[in-house]
Amino acid sequence: MSIRFHEIAETYHRILNPFTEEQLMLLGDICRMHSGMRLLDLACGKAEMLCRWGQTYGIRGIGVDISAVFLEAAKQRAAELGVSEQFTFILGDAGKYPQATHDFDIVSCVGATWIGNGLLGTLELMKPALKPGGLLLVGEPYWNEQPPEPACQAFGFSKDDYTSLDEMLTRFESAGVQLVEMVLANLDGWDRYEAPQWMAIDDFLRANPNDPDAPALSEWINKNRRTYLRYGRRYLGWGVFVLRTI
Repeated sequence: MSIRFHEIAETYHRILNPFTEEQLMLLGDICRMHSGMRLLDLACGKAEMLCRWGQTYGIRGIGVDISAVFLEAAKQRAAELGVSEQFTFILGDAGKYPQATHDFDIVSCVGATWIGNGLLGTLELMKPALKPGGLLLVGEPYWNEQPPEPACQAFGFSKDDYTSLDEMLTRFESAGVQLVEMVLANLDGWDRYEAPQWMAIDDFLRANPNDPDAPALSEWINKNRRTYLRYGRRYLGWGVFVLRTI
């Protein structure tokens, strides 16, 4: 799916993952956020995490994203919450941004491990920007139970792309990081992420019936809706995992 499809589908979202607002703030508490901490958020989307944590805890940092639409929303949200001076938003490829400077108390990539061609590659991208003793936050799907082949075909990825929770622990250990906490999405969070996309795209198509992307967008959302209801709620989990380097 193109970045434009994401921008249209997530028109009504602030959090661009299957996370509730309560879980977002719980994660901030878990990470012991406080004034003076610096966070680098790779593929930050609309930066709700940065902005809310900046408002609540006084953190500062940088958000990087490839979508100008999302970053404009991030800037508006930062202004709305009075935290514009605490954050810099950079338009660009998040996978190419981190430098070996060890500047940040927390480095996050929540729901976008495609920037490093998967979980392990993304963790390697994140490490150089992290201060010694800092935290890595990675948001990643996992299998609630092993999916059948028709489910994988509907999702558009293979069984090996994701794994069970205990096998994810093995992957973390192989990457030289230790799992120290986690917050897992629930079905309400999943529904609040998936279902508003149906409304957003329907609204867009009704307002823009002659848009050149309209047929493909309609086909995509119809497939997405059925896949989620038939397979997604049963087989696919998601969580944010709090890690320290070993």
